[in-house]
Amino acid sequence: MFQSGPMGLLGSLGIVSKVVLFLLLLLSVLSWAVILLKWNMFRSADAEDHRFMAVLSKAKDVDEVARRAYRSAGSPCAKIFHGVVDRVGMGQSVQDGGGAAAVDRHVVERTAQHLAQGQLSQLEAYLLFLATTGNISPFVGLLGTVMGIIDSFREIGSQGTASIAAVAPGVSEALVATAAGLFTAIPAVMAYNYFLSRIRRTAFRMDTVTVELLALLSHKSNPGSVGAKG
Repeated sequence: MFQSGPMGLLGSLGIVSKVVLFLLLLLSVLSWAVILLKWNMFRSADAEDHRFMAVLSKAKDVDEVARRAYRSAGSPCAKIFHGVVDRVGMGQSVQDGGGAAAVDRHVVERTAQHLAQGQLSQLEAYLLFLATTGNISPFVGLLGTVMGIIDSFREIGSQGTASIAAVAPGVSEALVATAAGLFTAIPAVMAYNYFLSRIRRTAFRMDTVTVELLALLSHKSNPGSVGAKG
């Protein structure tokens, strides 16, 4: 018998539809937890990045930026900068007078690229879950709908009538699973695409860090070039 109201509708569902709805509810709760976690992570990382990039754009000395980078622990761009400085050892090379000649440009770029991949991998954590949830939730909901319609037609056959009053309640109950699948999938897909755009912007800033670092090295390696001409 068809029952009105959310609780009545839920109580009239078959066991398969209830299992499907429970699975979709679990996926929805987990996906929203991931969305909130990633949103907070990107907000913090972007704020730190913007502060560090402001310092980097105005700096004229590698050591000055490196000190700032060590204090910007939450900035992926700052981690790239001081990671390159530490691994390549360019600070010591510049102090010894080697400058850009002592630090190969390609080594700096490869090191920065390697570190950037590690930072991007951290930012991409759990995004696969959002993509998977967005892809499978409509199909899980469709499965619940198909099973619900099968049960509905089986009930029609047992009652021996195919009137609208007999068919409509079962079909409406079955379609609940499809609606639940869409409600689960849509926020997950939207969040996944949004976070991907944030990652692309972060990757662009990381490339900018490498360019600015090489420019600082070039500037520091020829500190007396202008005075030598006089």
